[in-house]
Amino acid sequence: MGLSYEDFEVGKTYEIGEHTFTHDEIVAFATQFDPQPFHVDDALAAASPFGGLIASGWHTCSVMMGLLVRNTFAGSTSMGSPGIDDIRWLKPVRVGDTIRMTNTVLDKRVSASKPDRGIVSTQWDGINQHGDTVITVRSKGIFGLRNPAKTPAKAQGAAA
Repeated sequence: MGLSYEDFEVGKTYEIGEHTFTHDEIVAFATQFDPQPFHVDDALAAASPFGGLIASGWHTCSVMMGLLVRNTFAGSTSMGSPGIDDIRWLKPVRVGDTIRMTNTVLDKRVSASKPDRGIVSTQWDGINQHGDTVITVRSKGIFGLRNPAKTPAKAQGAAA
């Protein structure tokens, strides 16, 4: 079995994986989902405040989600998410940028209404090859407990 609620350690940062953004994938994603000129047209992007083609922030989020699911949540007790709390696109993601994703556990607690699962609050960080953080996302995930009846009350709540 993959990760369960009990496996998440408050304060721990997990390396999730990395992805290099290509010209063709940036244009293909944006053409379908976010067809702003600086995402789909090289000439218009060059004349934009960004000075060149950049990936849609939604593309960056989608890539990060794919890395997280494939590299961390596969085989886990994940039950989805009640939502995203915050997204910040801090710097443009450009053609050829390689983004490395980390995920830090901020908090966790067992659900009061459904004690067979817990809610894990995390921050995702996308860091480019220059060491710049280009995106941060704060979200919550719901994970099943491996042994709900055996989880001590102290281990169920958030760490101090």
